[in-house]
Amino acid sequence: MLTFTRSAAAALAGILCLLLAPAAGSAQEAPDEVAATMVVLDASGSMTGADPAGGTKMEAAKRAVHALVETVPDGAPVGLAAYGTGTGNSDAEREPGCRDVTVLREPAPVDRAAFTASVDALVPRGYTPIGRSLQVAAEHLPAEGPRSIVLVSDGEDTCAPPEPCEVARTLAGQGVDLVVHAVGFGVDDAARAQLTCIAQTTGGTYTDAPDAEALQRVLPRVAASAMRNYEPAGTPITGTPSYDGAPLAAPGQHLDTLGQKEKRYYAVDVPQGATAYFSATVSFPRLRGISPTEDMNTLQLRTYGADGQDCYEFVSELITDSSDGGTLTVATTWTGATEAETGSTSGDRCKGGDRYFFALEWDTVSLGVPERLPVELLVAVEPAAADTGPVAVLPPAAFAEPAGPRHPVVGGGSFNTAGTLGGSGTYTDTLRRSEFVFYRVRLDWGQGLAYRVHFGETPGRGSENISPIGTTVYTPVRQRIDADFTAYTGNASVLPTSKPAVTTVPVRYNNRTADVVATRTQSIAGWYYIAVELGAAEDPTPVPIRLEVTVTGTPEAGPGYASGTQATSGGGGVPAPAGAQQQAPAVVDGSDATTTSFSPVGRVFAGAGIAVAAGLLGAAVLLARRRWT
Repeated sequence: MLTFTRSAAAALAGILCLLLAPAAGSAQEAPDEVAATMVVLDASGSMTGADPAGGTKMEAAKRAVHALVETVPDGAPVGLAAYGTGTGNSDAEREPGCRDVTVLREPAPVDRAAFTASVDALVPRGYTPIGRSLQVAAEHLPAEGPRSIVLVSDGEDTCAPPEPCEVARTLAGQGVDLVVHAVGFGVDDAARAQLTCIAQTTGGTYTDAPDAEALQRVLPRVAASAMRNYEPAGTPITGTPSYDGAPLAAPGQHLDTLGQKEKRYYAVDVPQGATAYFSATVSFPRLRGISPTEDMNTLQLRTYGADGQDCYEFVSELITDSSDGGTLTVATTWTGATEAETGSTSGDRCKGGDRYFFALEWDTVSLGVPERLPVELLVAVEPAAADTGPVAVLPPAAFAEPAGPRHPVVGGGSFNTAGTLGGSGTYTDTLRRSEFVFYRVRLDWGQGLAYRVHFGETPGRGSENISPIGTTVYTPVRQRIDADFTAYTGNASVLPTSKPAVTTVPVRYNNRTADVVATRTQSIAGWYYIAVELGAAEDPTPVPIRLEVTVTGTPEAGPGYASGTQATSGGGGVPAPAGAQQQAPAVVDGSDATTTSFSPVGRVFAGAGIAVAAGLLGAAVLLARRRWT
């Protein structure tokens, strides 16, 4: 991390002002939240058929929906519609049967008991009006913001018109931010082609589920992908415009809002000898039609000592292409309290144990963004170590080609819901355009990480399929370790582009004083985060990805802290994100309290170069990515 003086900060701000002259006229969308989702379930007469695994298809579908409901985040807006329940499937009943779409649950914060009761009451009988069901589901979703439909069908539409794929094209042509994910339950080739068309036309995914076991496995994963958006979380806190009166932020995750060009102060008590970590994260809404030169945002973070003394610690982070729904984090590690306390008589209030203040400012603002956005704040306080453990900094982790099966995983829309990777192995997911997706890997003391990301081939070619792709790896306190970016044109691509893998060094406390500055961040055990992004493109086809992960090293004893907290194998570092399913280690603050941690990704740079990618239909301009920290 580079530390800037005031003069350097002013120079950087001046350069950004020249680059970012605002222009008038832009659509504005709401900040990202969990996408409101309607589950549309096939309850036509064919669902009375036998499933290869035993029982009927309808029974299998009900079990799969039960599994889905159990994995839905609390408060997520999920609705339920079904077709084929109100009539039989005789010729005389065709006309009413093709209008037979029933909304059983509106897309409201999920009520698990009511949702499963609605599913259990379904009796399959009638026709398969898929096209009409898409229209009805879309009508019951909110009028604005990201929305998704998860369609489960065991066959083709038997009621067209309207043709299902034409309905999907109409919705896409209206500019509606609506994505349909389709699951084919034991379907034939014709039904598979129809469902695939629906999904691809809206930028969604198609998934085969040949039997009940597969449906129960894939439906929760598809629904999680459908709802995948940034979810701000934390204990409410309100920063102040000056250090005087700033709220005290205890170790943990907090949630505030930040206005354009606004500076907000927060206080943190840091004991003598302790290290403080302070991070802030903002996720930007997806916007259309924003020029690259008007599509940048900057967060700045400054540290102040007692009585508001400037400690000349300044970090600035800039993100380009934020209109793709990007996430920006600014983070600092404050070590002033590890220095000898000099007392107020010396005039230096930036040393020793004391109350420190962190000032966050949204300095550069892109075109079209809302006046205020949620900001997540992470605070961790690590006491002094009486025994710092091994001194030597180990070489970077070595990547090894994974063996064994591929494991499906659902990345999270934020670090609060990051998908868990269970160590070394190969993991698969599917990203739609303008997605930033998060995964986490546990690293104990002495362990390192190496990984690479494969982007699969898609049918589209040429300039309409060019989009930025990238990956970033973060520490448990959201400090960037490494990143790599390139352009995707529909051909299979691998990140990183210039070396075998993105790597960390094995985690050791003493890495923080290493001669190689780039290794200093890897000094805390805990959850390390991999972020993968797929930028916008005219072609909406989703892209399959494959994560190949290597975790190296044998877990070793961590440091012994002066307060008596022992960060041993499996117990050190900072905790997992809010909502995580696995038990997280306690924050290292000398107490038994546990808190939450998260980490964002973004295309984060301090400047932008221009790379030109030629396609069959012309040239496309892509901002090259760089980052200052």
